[in-house]
Amino acid sequence: MTEPDRQTRQTIRRLAEAGAAQAGALLPILHAIQDELGYVPDAAVPIVAEVLNLSRAEVHGVVSFYHLFRTDPPGKQTLYVCRAEACQSMGSRELERHARDKLGIGYHETTADGRFSLEPIYCLGNCACSPAVMIDEDVYGRVTPERLDELLD
Repeated sequence: MTEPDRQTRQTIRRLAEAGAAQAGALLPILHAIQDELGYVPDAAVPIVAEVLNLSRAEVHGVVSFYHLFRTDPPGKQTLYVCRAEACQSMGSRELERHARDKLGIGYHETTADGRFSLEPIYCLGNCACSPAVMIDEDVYGRVTPERLDELLD
């Protein structure tokens, strides 16, 4: 991965310094970085560690522990496949296998062309129309592998 540019490092420092005074600042700062940049670049670890007077290992440990923190830029669109029980009972495991095969990636990964990221989600509130997926902010129900192909194309 390439080193973030000066502006990105300045953004990381600004966000870290803005959140440093709050109790339990590490998680909110990491969320703020991801909200603004779309991911938490490796370059954020030493900057956040310095601002919060933590070790790099402590910051890296939190980033790597929580799977919702991305360490690579996300794709232009994100496909979420519901993994909740209702969707699983209606075929979401087959659907997730199909999505992985079609996109050529696993969960928490992005296609080589940067078009799609694939993420699990644990309930879209669309249980009556299982299995469900979400592309960016649009939820789709009763999704078959064929319907998923249509949505992704």
